[in-house]
Amino acid sequence: MKHVNIIIDCALSYFRIGYNCAESVLLAIAKDALGIDCDLIPKIATGFGGGISRQGYVCGALSGAVMGLGLKYGRNDPDELRAKTYNPVVEFCKQFQKMFGSIVCKELCGCDLSTIEGVRRFRKENVHKEKCSNFVSGAIKIFMSLIDAT
Repeated sequence: MKHVNIIIDCALSYFRIGYNCAESVLLAIAKDALGIDCDLIPKIATGFGGGISRQGYVCGALSGAVMGLGLKYGRNDPDELRAKTYNPVVEFCKQFQKMFGSIVCKELCGCDLSTIEGVRRFRKENVHKEKCSNFVSGAIKIFMSLIDAT
């Protein structure tokens, strides 16, 4: 398994070139941490950016990591236990909340991206770089600690 800092650098690189928070986290987890190369990634994460399509709900970086946990621990058969995935997801959310004080995009970035004013503020204050990049790197850090613990 690659070192956590390498995966963080990959996620931040994806984020800098224009992938959203969810796409960046999922890409780094799938491609760089787990070695999964699939054309559906980052497509399946696109709608989760900005707290689900800029609505400010659950942070996209967190959503990307939850999808990554699904790739790692998810099931292919309905008879398999959900807890194998649910337990690390719950732990991930707890750690993200503890690290950042919230899991909600609006609260984390301080902008309502569903409004023109919020998007303007987001851009003016460079929230993408100043705040959201921290959520991307934190999501990777927590993810890697969880999978290293198993």
